[in-house]
Amino acid sequence: MTDLPARSIPIPTSVSGAAQQVIAMGPLRPTRDYPPLDDLEAWRAMIKHEDEYMRSLIDGRVDTSAVEVEAVDFNGVPGFVVTPPELAADDPRIYFDIHGGALILGGGEICRLMGMLTALRVQAKVWTVDYRMPPDHPYPAPLDDCVAAYGAAVEQCGPQNIVAGGASAGGNLVAAMLLRARDEGLPLPAGAVLLTPEVDLTESGDSFQTNLGLDPLLTRSLMPANLLYADGHDLRDPYLSPLFGDFTKGFPPTMISAGTRDLFLSNAVLMHRALRSAGVAAELHVMEASGHGGFLGLAPEDGELDKELRRFVNDRWRN
Repeated sequence: MTDLPARSIPIPTSVSGAAQQVIAMGPLRPTRDYPPLDDLEAWRAMIKHEDEYMRSLIDGRVDTSAVEVEAVDFNGVPGFVVTPPELAADDPRIYFDIHGGALILGGGEICRLMGMLTALRVQAKVWTVDYRMPPDHPYPAPLDDCVAAYGAAVEQCGPQNIVAGGASAGGNLVAAMLLRARDEGLPLPAGAVLLTPEVDLTESGDSFQTNLGLDPLLTRSLMPANLLYADGHDLRDPYLSPLFGDFTKGFPPTMISAGTRDLFLSNAVLMHRALRSAGVAAELHVMEASGHGGFLGLAPEDGELDKELRRFVNDRWRN
């Protein structure tokens, strides 16, 4: 145990002025208590409220006229195919996107909007999965949906044309999906992208303590949501916390990101080391002073990470 005196953390001058302005905004969401695990109506109400907050962060960031969106069925799982402009109709390459949202948020219209944002960031066709979520559909239903949809992508596009990616809870589901797909005999994609991933539901990493209260978006532990999602299963199960998976049996080249103020920084660092120790090609990008949400797309640092993302994805498709 290390006891530290109370102190104020200044806004760093090591980042752009735009990033400093975002940091100066302070916490981006109020901290509310989670409902009791057995009060499903209270969870539904909280999820509705939090979804509205997520929508407010996205509104205004998506030019809906800039992409074409089609609601589709991926092997019985709903989702969306998002196509940016000036993309050849016969281009087989896809970015297989799994949305974030603490494993309980971001379905429906928010999934569609986030898929549009992703298509514009990656500048490629996106398949985004509108997977089932708690409280009505806890684990393994969300992972089942992602694996089924990935199977459809493999059948239609070929694994060599797929890069699978997700942020936060989406990073959890991408990594868990690939572990399970591998274990079930499905071929792995050309690459994986884990943006500030929630790969350890036990929250064992150091940054869950050191960055608590410093991250402007993740202002508290997510353990109640983790337990709701897990529905009584062991949080160390690799299909729940892929950090604890065996990567020596195969895993695609992976890009990982986080920020120095990110509550999930340790997740990214530990996942990078786990992959590297298993001989998997993995790169880690840690953004200075960034919290879990980056700088909301308002600072040049966000553009730098997007550039790295496009470079990684295009390199994987070329290989």
